[in-house]
Amino acid sequence: MQHPPLEPFAHGYLDRPDGARLYWETSGNPRGRPALYLHGGPGGGLGKGGYRRRFDPELYLIIGLDQRGCGRSEPWACDDLDSLSTQTMDHLLDDLEALREHLGVERWLLHGVSWGSTLALAYALEHPARVSEIVNLAVTTGHRWEIDWITDGIAPVFPEALADLRALLDPDERTIEGYARLLRDPDPAVRVEAAERWDSWEATHLSLGPLAAPGPLHADPHQRRNFATLVTHYWAQDCFLPGERSVLSRAHELAGIPGVLVHGRRDISGPALTPWRLHHAWPGSRLEIVEEDGHGGPRSAGLCQQAIDDFARADA
Repeated sequence: MQHPPLEPFAHGYLDRPDGARLYWETSGNPRGRPALYLHGGPGGGLGKGGYRRRFDPELYLIIGLDQRGCGRSEPWACDDLDSLSTQTMDHLLDDLEALREHLGVERWLLHGVSWGSTLALAYALEHPARVSEIVNLAVTTGHRWEIDWITDGIAPVFPEALADLRALLDPDERTIEGYARLLRDPDPAVRVEAAERWDSWEATHLSLGPLAAPGPLHADPHQRRNFATLVTHYWAQDCFLPGERSVLSRAHELAGIPGVLVHGRRDISGPALTPWRLHHAWPGSRLEIVEEDGHGGPRSAGLCQQAIDDFARADA
């Protein structure tokens, strides 16, 4: 059972040197164990705050951040395409460090979901002394294989949907680079059409999970454009984690940081091979494969909550 709903007791904006303004909020116990929630996407945002219910509000200082370019942070990527020059993994990691220092946090538990799990892992590799534990759901690492899979790789499952997605591209153009190009096109009409087709593709490959619902992935057309702009920007750059910087090639460096990886067997968007590889390269990690869930799901969320609670109680 989830913890009761709660509202933030504080929130604000963190001004960054490049002009980005990052929305943050805190809830739970001001003197509790710090925990940072990292949302999916890129570009998903904190949404309505349901993430707070995965943390015991008596034990945790719960911290949420709308990553740069989305949510209540400013500016949105689709409204200021020039701001994509400051959308890199290094910028995101610096943002997290700036937030940690702003809030006076020494170490925090990281809870990442989907893309947020990649960000959590990348942060832990760069700042291991600042991470107490990691609990990741719907695990991704930003590896080129994962990006190829979620675009062209699952074509045998959704051939008609991929054909519609690729209708705007040159025949020999890689899907992800093509959409990153279209979503930066000078013509607004081109960007709108690309965003609509991308959102339809995202809704399709997520459609096999227990939480799937008919209709677009994002109800708001503006959000569809922003989400598509950020996702394709990061994926076209291998999440700015190429080669020796890749999470999987460095996962052994996470030894000493307790980790729990929760992943749905039916997650066709990101096969269980990714968390399995990560688990076997990360000493001290624990992998939970949930047979009935897809890219998230009720039992997966419950296992994450249990792991988060257990870490706090063991430390009490």
